Amino acid sequence: MIDSRKPPSRPLPATTCDTEPFWSGGEHGELLIEQCDGCSYFIHPPTGFCPECESRDTHFQPVSGKGFIETFTVNHKRWVPGLPERYVLALVRIAEQADVRLATNIVNCDPGDVTFDMPVKVLFEENDGLWIPLFEPVGSAA
Repeated sequence: MIDSRKPPSRPLPATTCDTEPFWSGGEHGELLIEQCDGCSYFIHPPTGFCPECESRDTHFQPVSGKGFIETFTVNHKRWVPGLPERYVLALVRIAEQADVRLATNIVNCDPGDVTFDMPVKVLFEENDGLWIPLFEPVGSAA
């Protein structure tokens, strides 16, 4: 049960009917990315529309959850209560399609150890009914 008096540990996204599957897939351990039925292109953020072939026929497809750090920054200020003072904000490109990048946090490692192109894998943090995809270095024992 979630304590409604406790503030979330991180700002939560606004969800829509287009984005809800992305934020709920983690409940089953799945990173769900929207995919075009016509050309198989992965679409993120989810929009219900394929920018490659202009199809509106899409579905959410589980992907491997593996990726690489495209770019990152280490935050050194606690902007939100409950978050650590030092944490990593990153863009992770998924292994299935290099132009799909997720804005996320890198966890379970020292921020000073994060590098460009570091291989990472997804894990999920449940918060108020949403499953936030976070990433950790491959080989991390968390």
